[in-house]
Amino acid sequence: MAIIVNSVKEEKALIDVYSLRYKVLCHEWGYEKPENHKDGLVSDNDDKNAIHFAAKDDSSKTVGAVSLIIDSSEELPIERHCELEIDRDAIPREGLSEISRLVIHRNYRRRAEDKYIYGPDEERRSIGSFDFQYSYPASKSFYRRANDKFTLKNTSRRNQDSSIDRRKRHEVIIGLYKSLYQESKRRGITHWYAVMTNGIATLLGRFGIDFRAIGDPVDYHGIRTPYLGEITKIEKTMSDTNSDLYREFNQGI
Repeated sequence: MAIIVNSVKEEKALIDVYSLRYKVLCHEWGYEKPENHKDGLVSDNDDKNAIHFAAKDDSSKTVGAVSLIIDSSEELPIERHCELEIDRDAIPREGLSEISRLVIHRNYRRRAEDKYIYGPDEERRSIGSFDFQYSYPASKSFYRRANDKFTLKNTSRRNQDSSIDRRKRHEVIIGLYKSLYQESKRRGITHWYAVMTNGIATLLGRFGIDFRAIGDPVDYHGIRTPYLGEITKIEKTMSDTNSDLYREFNQGI
């Protein structure tokens, strides 16, 4: 089944994107409260400064979406909600944008990988109530819930997967990031902010799309970590480790 990704501006297409957000974020994962979105749509003020991308299947159903928030006179969401451990003045403001609101329809997510990408460590709960099992400062007290049995350390089966198999499994995510990359190149964007789960960052890294953590996790639509991606470094990594995908990303720019 072919996946087509395009930027969307029309009201109906945007409603499909906001509706998918509602299904995934409110009903499937409980990151947001349905009563706060009585119209069945998840949208906020940052959407007016964003370019929205929708992935559609053969029946033209929206099965994935992501947004690229272009810098404006206002702070980007990551700057409002996270304490960043970087020199913000060192990043050219005109070349900075934020990747936001990645959602994938449940039919295109492997059940075995849901916990890896979306939780359970990233379930919505207060910071300090569980153990991330990562190398955070010892001064922070984390406690793991009894049913949090999944960790990112169990990689034996994943390491056996071929790059082609991974590419097919994650067609929606890769298609969305290809569109993000091409739009960014056209606009002269050099750096990406993103607030995402450690699982998604690890998954993207397998395709050469490397981000580095730039702050501690926060409770923001679930437990999320702030990341920074430098597009020139991503291009170098991808061209060295996944040359076919790198060529695909650069077709048509």
